[in-house]
Amino acid sequence: MKSIYCSFFGHQYEVSKNITYHVKEYKCSHCNSQVTTSGNGGLTPLTPKFQEINSVLSRIHKRRVARITQNSSSQLQNHEILDFTPHFS
Repeated sequence: MKSIYCSFFGHQYEVSKNITYHVKEYKCSHCNSQVTTSGNGGLTPLTPKFQEINSVLSRIHKRRVARITQNSSSQLQNHEILDFTPHFS
């Protein structure tokens, strides 16, 4: 019955997992079919190959974001505040 709904009205995909800022995994709320964002921006069925690709991509993305936030926080700590207000004597 659920597949009849999707074949008639189309799938209603909801984001099930954020991989990166632009790659996501989606799941249909009616028939539970899963898709992911492909290389050209479209949706492709979530096969074991794409699951592995997404897990590696997610791990790389998390490491990069952690490194960037760590570098930016250390730069803020080492940054001296310069005072450019004029001093009149």
